[in-house]
Amino acid sequence: MLLFVLLAILVVLFIVLPLIGLAVWALVSVGIVGVVIGGLARLALPGRQTIGVIATVLLGWIGSIIGSFIGFHVIHTGKILTILLEIGVAAALIAIYAGSDRRNHHMSR
Repeated sequence: MLLFVLLAILVVLFIVLPLIGLAVWALVSVGIVGVVIGGLARLALPGRQTIGVIATVLLGWIGSIIGSFIGFHVIHTGKILTILLEIGVAAALIAIYAGSDRRNHHMSR
């Protein structure tokens, strides 16, 4: 019985806790990337976008994923051009989302 308790403690210490730490770090890093790319994308767009912070972070994160895939795997650019591509894709997504949100808002009146 004591052997099973020690084995369970080892599993928790060396497998479960590191996996939880990786998951938390992944969420934090995704949030940081979303904020940075989404914020830069909104700065690149002219005018005011009436979308919230969560939409900005999510669209920034999605734009980062799509832009990095296109940059690194499709057109094989370097890091700087890939980051610019990520910002561009996020800006396009934010513009589309803000435009559709604006149209839906006007239609509901």
